[in-house]
Amino acid sequence: MKKLPIPQPLLPSAALLGVLALLVAVFGMASDGFLKPATFSIIANQIPALTCVAVGMTLVLIIGGIDLSVGAVLAMSSAVIGVLMKDYEWSLATAMIACLLTGALCGLFNGLVSVGMRVPAFIVTLGMLEIARGAAKLLTNSQIKFIGKPVEAVGEPLAGLGISPAFLVAVAAVVIAQFVLSRTVFGRYCLAIGSNAEAVRLSGIRVAPYSIAVFVLSGLLAGVAGLIETSRLSSADPNGAVGLELPAIAACVIGGTSLMGGRGNVVNSFLGVLIIRVLQTGLAHLGTTDAMKQVITGAVIVTAVLFDALRRRWDASSD
Repeated sequence: MKKLPIPQPLLPSAALLGVLALLVAVFGMASDGFLKPATFSIIANQIPALTCVAVGMTLVLIIGGIDLSVGAVLAMSSAVIGVLMKDYEWSLATAMIACLLTGALCGLFNGLVSVGMRVPAFIVTLGMLEIARGAAKLLTNSQIKFIGKPVEAVGEPLAGLGISPAFLVAVAAVVIAQFVLSRTVFGRYCLAIGSNAEAVRLSGIRVAPYSIAVFVLSGLLAGVAGLIETSRLSSADPNGAVGLELPAIAACVIGGTSLMGGRGNVVNSFLGVLIIRVLQTGLAHLGTTDAMKQVITGAVIVTAVLFDALRRRWDASSD
């Protein structure tokens, strides 16, 4: 019987799953303690914040932008919920809303300035990185705000499952974003804007509202990540999530999202997050130093970027 070909959109996912399985197998053979349920439970409960940020980053990269402020926006959103609950005794529900609004407003600022005033997103979000990080320190007086039990429920593993509600929230964000990207007009317009914004504009579609909306979503998801990290740590740390934008971009690139815009897949970015976290966890099991882990992770990122560049050249030559 003739074998049915794998649908083309599934090929990158199949390759990423293969890489993930290979990493698990290699570390499982190299370390006696790696292939244990506790290891995978820890990985699952460590990735929700990075996953949410990577989802937003995927959307931003697809339209040809970039958001370097996500780590600082996460810290600022976390600081807001920490200060409101600890110093002003707000309820968890109202503090959560303020936390998410903080992230969304930061994203709105990024979008309005970069899109509305045509300032490169790299510069705008780099400035927001400094603003949000400084604001987080001012709000908390550069001190960790310990909250404790009221926020722990989101980050605590569910009894008998080993995974936290935060993991389920992150997976839901991946599923919803992938559906929006692949099954809605908004998603198709985002892909078109990243491919050729001028052609989209000439076809009568207003580019600015869609691009601004994507930055708002990125900020909102950074706010969700801030809530998740606050719950996981039971506290708000103004110095938390430093450099988080780098693994987020790396996960997107590993997942096949083009840095030039016009191509991306949220599910593949999630697989990229898993690959990065499994790699880092496996290296930790082998006793690798933090410096060497950074070198290896950086090499993986560069390799993924090279593959993306080669693929773009291949696509250009085949056209």
